[in-house]
Amino acid sequence: MPGRDPEDRTRQLCNAWKADSVVAAQVLSEKTARFAAQLMGYRGVRILQDNVLWKPPGTKAIGFHQDSSYADYLVPSEMVTCWLALHDTEADAGPLGFVRGSNHWPKSPPQRTQFHAPDDWLAGPRAAAPKGVELETVPVVVKAGGGSFHHGLTWHGSAPNESKTVARMALVSHLIPAETRFHETNVDVTYSRYRRRGDLSLDESFFPVLWDESGYRTPWLSELPVIE
Repeated sequence: MPGRDPEDRTRQLCNAWKADSVVAAQVLSEKTARFAAQLMGYRGVRILQDNVLWKPPGTKAIGFHQDSSYADYLVPSEMVTCWLALHDTEADAGPLGFVRGSNHWPKSPPQRTQFHAPDDWLAGPRAAAPKGVELETVPVVVKAGGGSFHHGLTWHGSAPNESKTVARMALVSHLIPAETRFHETNVDVTYSRYRRRGDLSLDESFFPVLWDESGYRTPWLSELPVIE
């Protein structure tokens, strides 16, 4: 919001699904979850978190990173991400971008200090690239309502928004295998707070199962509007 956030940074809300039914209807969509599970070969998926992103003109980059690098408090420590454009995206407006082929690279440590507004937003994948591999970034340029899925090891981020007039908003769902549990010893500063004492399972009040090949879906999700 004006006066609170740096004007040159991408604004972000996490887990907006807990406060907004429209966001929840998309983020917790059974159809989206089924697509994600089938793409990854999972028997089912549950939500880990969402992100609502706003990137106004003049905003600096988001450093390229691997989503699964931040999941070492989970077993398995992996995920698939659905990214949905809420505006038409343009190549010079800092759209989401992928490093081609990087989903086959090893997992690197999380990019915590070079995430928001780094001077070199490709430093992470440049250091992680296999010997002899040149980076090729691919922007996601789609109309509003278009989107993409990416593997948790895929290096991705966004360049600065160099447009004078085009803002970019997006809705992101981070989805994990339905059987995921908390790691016995590794903890996360935020999400390990949802771990019950003596229990490594993920509570469906906070990490509901969105789709499972058995037909199961967390029962309270039936209260949500349906996204076709």
